[in-house]
Amino acid sequence: MKYARGCGEALRTLAQPSRITSPFVLPLMAIIMLAFTHATLAAKPASNATEFQLANGMQVVVVPDTRAPVVTHMVWYRVGAADEPRGVSGIAHFLEHLMFKSTDKIPMGEFSKIVSRLGGQDNAFTGHDATAYFQRVSKDRLPTVMGMEADRMVNLKLTEKEVFTERNVILEERRSRIENNPSALMDEQMNAALFMSHPYKIPVIGWEHEMAKLSPTDAMTFYKRFYAPNNAILIVTGDVTPEEVRSMAEATYGKVPANSGVGAVRQRPMDPPQRAARRLRFEDPRAGKTSLTRYYQVPSYVTAKPGQAEAMDLMMKILAQGSTSQIYKRLVVDKKISSGASGYYSGNGLDYGTIAIQAIIADGSTAEVVEAEIDAAIAQIKEHGVTTAELERAKSGFIADYVYESDNQATMARRYGWNLVVGRTLAQVDSFPDDIAKVTAEDIKTAANSFLNIKSSVTGVLVPTADAGARADMPMVAPSSTQMMR
Repeated sequence: MKYARGCGEALRTLAQPSRITSPFVLPLMAIIMLAFTHATLAAKPASNATEFQLANGMQVVVVPDTRAPVVTHMVWYRVGAADEPRGVSGIAHFLEHLMFKSTDKIPMGEFSKIVSRLGGQDNAFTGHDATAYFQRVSKDRLPTVMGMEADRMVNLKLTEKEVFTERNVILEERRSRIENNPSALMDEQMNAALFMSHPYKIPVIGWEHEMAKLSPTDAMTFYKRFYAPNNAILIVTGDVTPEEVRSMAEATYGKVPANSGVGAVRQRPMDPPQRAARRLRFEDPRAGKTSLTRYYQVPSYVTAKPGQAEAMDLMMKILAQGSTSQIYKRLVVDKKISSGASGYYSGNGLDYGTIAIQAIIADGSTAEVVEAEIDAAIAQIKEHGVTTAELERAKSGFIADYVYESDNQATMARRYGWNLVVGRTLAQVDSFPDDIAKVTAEDIKTAANSFLNIKSSVTGVLVPTADAGARADMPMVAPSSTQMMR
């Protein structure tokens, strides 16, 4: 999971559920879209992202966009909840909150107020593999926010009162976002079972009993260990040139000394081979309708072999994303045993990815019946794969979304940041449409047989207890794709 100060978003913005098209024009539209997609892909412009490094080791990426005098400025640290020492879960997210306190130059609680007075917006978020801070300001304010961010990279000041007050804030955040949400509670239990040794089993926000003991020493130790220019990536998108950013970055971040204690390969305890499917049942009066969720542990874009992650992305779009997906049509449209069904591949992790499938059980049906139909759909794709039309429609969706999102400077900053912080390259980010286009139906069939392995899964059933009142279906909580913001 990733937690942020306000709202959530995934590592990469991927395809949205397919839009509904009239059945009378679908065949013609499919032909037109196939031709359009491949022609657009062949003609897509080269990336205008520029990359360089400061003398202290800070990685810098600049993506110019001169349509408006606005910039998005982001600093990504190669540290997240999965890098925390055992027993102090939540310290990465806690420190993210504390970074908005004070330095010698910035009075207590003034950081965001200064950005606001500059006419800008700011926030931050924490994930298992990254912590990021960002501002969106007019171009002429960029040197100011760079200086402020460089200042708190090394000069953070904390008092016991500030730390303990903010600790109460994150404890309340856990109560409101996790303890009061049965789906989130079940998600925590499922992730704890899905990962045996790896720290992805621990929630980003932390376990409550460990959060309650977090101290100023814990925060400053973590800060001094991981916050340094040579453990950070600066992303600037908007109305700037690489030369302008280099000059400003050298005048601000360039003055911060490197930390020789960071920069090594991030080593986490890895899981042993998974040999048995796991199951859990979670009962809660606030749950609404019964739901069934299954997670599979799979490789991520970082750890998968070439083409495997793209195949899983396409496979899950065809299998479980949107009203045209195989599982939705099977469970909701045809058999009417589910009031909702969805799924996805989350491949953003440094070490592992996750495949998820969920269904809300319709009145008159049972979790056992729905699970059997999900298993049948999985068996179908393993045996028969996908059709050419399904594959090309899924490719068109991914590529179109990639192109549309390239029009948004904030999305571009996140796209590059999320990928680079886990060790991927600019070239790999820019080649995503080409890599998606290369996936074959046989690749998807292979992915289904390789990664939809019940032995690598956890299946959970969320059940409302007898005193549950009338309540809307609880939304699915995405593993390793929800982030915690301030």
